[in-house]
Amino acid sequence: MKARVHVMLKNGVLDPQGEAVRHALGALGFDGVAGVRQGKVIELDLADGTSEETVKAMCEKLLANTVIERYDIELA
Repeated sequence: MKARVHVMLKNGVLDPQGEAVRHALGALGFDGVAGVRQGKVIELDLADGTSEETVKAMCEKLLANTVIERYDIELA
């Protein structure tokens, strides 16, 4: 089974990487970009039957800094 975890900074947390991308896009002539938030996607290959609660525990303990980041889990 596979799980995909999307990790993004919480709203209100400054995103210097996203701002750098927004600035670079403007410098390349893409003037319509008002904001960019950058995150990460983590794909996990898991044993069949692994619960969403187990993946949540992985996120809480290692994959996301829950003080400043939020995460969404997709199981397939």
